[in-house]
Amino acid sequence: MPLTMNREVFITCAVTGSGGTQDRSPHVPRSPKEIADSAIAAAKAGAAVVHCHVRDPETGKPSRKLEYYREVTERIRDSDTDVVLNLTAGMGGDLLFDGTEAMGAMSASSDMAGAAERVAHVVECRPEICTLDCGTMNFNEADYVMVNTPGMLRDMARRMTAAGVRIEIEAFDTGHLWFAKELVKEGVIPAPVLVQLCMGVPWGAPDDLNTLMAMVNNVPADWFWSAFAIGRNQMPYVAAAVLGGGNVRVGLEDNLWLDKGVLATNAQLVERACTIVENMGARVITPAEVRARLRLEKRPPVEKSA
Repeated sequence: MPLTMNREVFITCAVTGSGGTQDRSPHVPRSPKEIADSAIAAAKAGAAVVHCHVRDPETGKPSRKLEYYREVTERIRDSDTDVVLNLTAGMGGDLLFDGTEAMGAMSASSDMAGAAERVAHVVECRPEICTLDCGTMNFNEADYVMVNTPGMLRDMARRMTAAGVRIEIEAFDTGHLWFAKELVKEGVIPAPVLVQLCMGVPWGAPDDLNTLMAMVNNVPADWFWSAFAIGRNQMPYVAAAVLGGGNVRVGLEDNLWLDKGVLATNAQLVERACTIVENMGARVITPAEVRARLRLEKRPPVEKSA
């Protein structure tokens, strides 16, 4: 299909992620305060949306603790910087086995949780957006499977929608888009529909332009979409996404480097993305404009029980 360049672009910053990057750069935030501070700095640099995971403050390992999410979101909300909050719901579906013969039971190192537990922080913290990984896939970072069954995705999506949170579909391959369209058709994911095209994550969609265009061509015309690539292709994909008609994502979840041998901060990655977008003749839009387009509601978290 013919593509039209996007002239009004929003930037998402993926602040810390859940990968094993905590010891590879001093700029990867660990504690709730560090994550919130890095998100706020990214917003001041031009990010309209911040996508947040949480980590154990001591080890830097990924966590699902509700109190960490609560602290991150409260710190961001209490700051004087406006930004759209986007929380992950990707944790709790990591399936590992002890070798290739002991396949009758999952490894104790698996992280598997039910739908209610996987979205508990979303229901309580009430971000404007949360993510839904719309499929199951092998991950190369470790020998594990990211498990998201159709039933689990329907259950999680209904809970997210009931909580008044806009779903951001995470599509790691064309089949994930296929199933996402089915969820929209069923009314499980309401409009306006938002999708993130995740490129270059082994073993999902590779980050070549032919595959990106295959993904883009499978996005319905009335959906909003963004795209990113990991590692050294992060910044080229800022330009590719804008040219393809989409929005962009950068951040330390996906790439640690500003230049060869130079470790980046989230704010620096956002600043670089803003420069690329503006040099292409497009405009970086504000959180308020994103809220208007995606019909987002900025709300306080659920009050803590006594």
